[in-house]
Amino acid sequence: MTCYNLPTPISALLFDMDGTLYTHDEYLKSHIDGMIRRLGQVRGKSFETMRDAVEAYQDTWAREHGGRKCSLGNSLEAFGISVEESVRWREELIDPGAYIREDRELQKTLGILADTCALAVITNNPVLVAKKTLACLGVADYFPVIIGLDTCWVSKPHTAPFIKAAEMLSVPPAACVSIGDRYDIDLLLPLELGMGGILVSGVEDVYELPRLIHGDFSCNP
Repeated sequence: MTCYNLPTPISALLFDMDGTLYTHDEYLKSHIDGMIRRLGQVRGKSFETMRDAVEAYQDTWAREHGGRKCSLGNSLEAFGISVEESVRWREELIDPGAYIREDRELQKTLGILADTCALAVITNNPVLVAKKTLACLGVADYFPVIIGLDTCWVSKPHTAPFIKAAEMLSVPPAACVSIGDRYDIDLLLPLELGMGGILVSGVEDVYELPRLIHGDFSCNP
């Protein structure tokens, strides 16, 4: 876990969902593979050919942008797939119920955090997929605000979802902390907005957040 510019006090925690609120490599891979397979079907190409093309685009983008990563959603736009179409595909293809199960440790963790901070989810999946995923985890009630791909119609990394979450929680950006498993996607722009950031490697790090938020945990500056 790595922390960046944490405010005092922290009023709101803005969580990424996939790879942050749960750890499930097979499920995450199914997201990517399913979308690339659909793109290949639309373009009349095999899954392997389409996967190689998307990865080549992302590699080129990273080289041209100082090593930063490009999200799958933004990559799909480069292949002519609109955000609206991406939302439809994700709603159709992604099935959290086939992979995600109730997480009582996460429930306990979020219950503690919600006593002192407002909570929101910001995801590159549609709101419908987010709601289904949070329901599978048993944590939907902790998130009054869900910002999905179909909220601002842009994919992270982008400032709009983070600004929208702060507005909906009625909290200034400087009192918010963005939490996610990908620095370029989840933290870079929030930090530029004056938010704090916490980089996690999965839900196991999220379990430790109450100790961090309450000042009883040593975290890298």
